[in-house]
Amino acid sequence: MEAELLGPAEDLKGKDVLEIGAGAAQCSRWLAAQGARPVALDLSHRQLQHALRIGGGVPLVEADAGALPFADGSFDLVCSAYGAMPFVADPVLVLREVRRVLRAGGRFVFSVTHPVRWAFPDEPGPEGLSVSGSYFDRTPYVEQDDEGNAVYVEHHRTIGDRVRDVVAGGFRLVDLVEPEWPAWNTSEWGGWSPLRGNLIPGTAILVCERD
Repeated sequence: MEAELLGPAEDLKGKDVLEIGAGAAQCSRWLAAQGARPVALDLSHRQLQHALRIGGGVPLVEADAGALPFADGSFDLVCSAYGAMPFVADPVLVLREVRRVLRAGGRFVFSVTHPVRWAFPDEPGPEGLSVSGSYFDRTPYVEQDDEGNAVYVEHHRTIGDRVRDVVAGGFRLVDLVEPEWPAWNTSEWGGWSPLRGNLIPGTAILVCERD
């Protein structure tokens, strides 16, 4: 929001915006407050139920990011904050779908956990600063239930992979943003902490345009 990667807030008014992997639609509600016309899409029925309970009047769509239920050229902008892209085995499929529903000159901005984090333990303290695995190991992270069914899957892509995916999806990469840890944030949660954040990036944001 502060980085204005979708454009200045005042320019969002009247824009048709699709949020992919919207979860509880926090970003879509912010976009609506700026005067945009957002649509929040997520694969999870439970997440969309939560968005519905919160309210805000944002249209909610339950669908797969790899098969977007919209006509060609339906949106001016598409965004995704840690949604969909880390969890799909074929990100190029999603990128091509996003390109299809974007109008000419449209922008797709998405964020993922910075790929370098995959080489470090997911710990907030000093133990999270020592490399424990190969950055180049693209084995997905999988959590299973008691019956052995996958209940959570996250796919690792290197920075180079992400850039090649964007190009293969028909986009031009205009920026790759690696936000620095803000000095005001002294909180720890999960593997996130000021200690790690001041030394290694936690997030990668790719800004892509449809020519």
